[in-house]
Amino acid sequence: MLLRAALRARGQRGGGKRLSLAAPLKNAVQLPRSRCGRPAQPSPAQPARPAAASAHRSSQPRPCSRTGTTRSKIRSAAILRWAPAGRGHNMEARGPPGAAMAAAGPQPGRCGHFVQRKGRFCRMVPAPGRRFCGEHGQEEEQNDRKRIPCPLDPKHTVYEDQLQKHLKKCNSREKPKPVYFVQDINAGLKDVAEIPEKQVTLSSLSSEELQNLIVKLKKASNGLELHLKEEILSHQALQEALNDPKNGESAFKHLKQQASILGNMERLHLLGPGRCFVEFGAGRGKLSHWVDVALQNVENVQFLLVERATTRFKVDGKHKRRDSIFERLQVDIQHLCLSKVPILEKKKLPVVGMGKHLCGAATDLALRCLVESYSTCCGGENEEPAAKRCRTAKTEVAPDTAAGNDSNTEDHKPVAGIVIALCCHHKCDWTHYVGREFFKSVGLGAVEFHYFQRMSSWATCGMRETTSKASTSEESEDQTNDTEEHEQTFSTTESGSDTWQGILTVEERKEIGCLCKRLIDHGRIEYLQQQGYKAALQYYTESAVSLENVLLTAVPSPFLITEPTT
Repeated sequence: MLLRAALRARGQRGGGKRLSLAAPLKNAVQLPRSRCGRPAQPSPAQPARPAAASAHRSSQPRPCSRTGTTRSKIRSAAILRWAPAGRGHNMEARGPPGAAMAAAGPQPGRCGHFVQRKGRFCRMVPAPGRRFCGEHGQEEEQNDRKRIPCPLDPKHTVYEDQLQKHLKKCNSREKPKPVYFVQDINAGLKDVAEIPEKQVTLSSLSSEELQNLIVKLKKASNGLELHLKEEILSHQALQEALNDPKNGESAFKHLKQQASILGNMERLHLLGPGRCFVEFGAGRGKLSHWVDVALQNVENVQFLLVERATTRFKVDGKHKRRDSIFERLQVDIQHLCLSKVPILEKKKLPVVGMGKHLCGAATDLALRCLVESYSTCCGGENEEPAAKRCRTAKTEVAPDTAAGNDSNTEDHKPVAGIVIALCCHHKCDWTHYVGREFFKSVGLGAVEFHYFQRMSSWATCGMRETTSKASTSEESEDQTNDTEEHEQTFSTTESGSDTWQGILTVEERKEIGCLCKRLIDHGRIEYLQQQGYKAALQYYTESAVSLENVLLTAVPSPFLITEPTT
């Protein structure tokens, strides 16, 4: 449309002669072409050209015979060359791209704001009688009404005289807290005096200070079980998916980890009826999905999926028509009170806490949520003393067979078991860490913990090549931003891996990082043992599948089922 207007103006200024695109287009289509090396024959309607003309023609770029491509080139040439004549206009005079469209005005019934970044007018529909849409209404002078950024979300604006009305219905307003929200119930440390001040980065330490930290680390690690047992298992519920060739390499790695987690849950007799499975850091809810598949013929099973972020592509929606009940709790674990969740408050089911790659401090928050907050609020004071329970432990039946009987569930602990795949020790926080008493018992404190949790990233980031391969293999199978694995996001400056390359070898850094991880994890084991649980660490998958391949399991001590010897 703009091109034809330019051509028409050119024709009027050129003595009434109008330019047309039809003739050049027609000539371009009829130009001879050579195919398969044979000389092109002149068209009957076109006389043969002289040799000189042919030689001159061959030196020029041959236009494509395709109508669409030729038309596009001719239109571009027309815009660049056929500007209105007589006024000395050129590209510099015409201004930046989009100036012609700005001069043409907006489309009928559309907003009159010109978007400079896109080179076009806004396509939103304004209100009747208005020139601009609601987003750009501040450009319209109407009784001196002023639009201001919304104080809840400055990405949109609102009329100043309607601000109070808008705040009541703005989508960015604070939502009402759910009944199970209790501020900082699982936060842990409340003594302000113990909260450490901000420490310097690891790369700022001198070599002498670093060596002192390493000496403290090795001294505190003496006597700890550093060589973990392998419990790489599988489960029948995932065999079909594991054998499906449609699943790629990344999906296969996730399935292997989920199958091993379910296998370890079955080994501990945690898969059974009359349970409420709470998945912390649920994400899309894949782990709960496979637990539900494994318990498809079991009744009275509930699932609570705890995730503070809004998640896309959730799989728990596939189970809405089944007997099992799925419920999402969009809340931070730090503020979650399980005893106030309506379904648990009503049915009093024993809880199985689980998580796949529960990141850093989230593991500590989940452990405190289960063994402190929930157990205390569920009548823990009515339980028998630990010594008496141990004497009668031999007469107890297995949890998976007794959980279905309502008469026996009252004798069980509120938490039947815990299975969590650990991850991201460099994101741990002394404020939330459950193993502070253990650290103090070995002569360590908040300062050492600050450096040890940063040095823990050396276990997986010590070798650049290994880390690069790991981050590639840890991508989620749906190729979205919702990664189920937590990749190492710690900067090399803070972890100090670049600074100490001349002092520590790659293997030494890797060994030190593993020591830091085991020391932090042992503090969690000590915490669970003090709460009356039999806790253990084991490798649940190969390092080629996931670098974060340690699984934390815990069951109440009286209900520990020993495996039959073969």
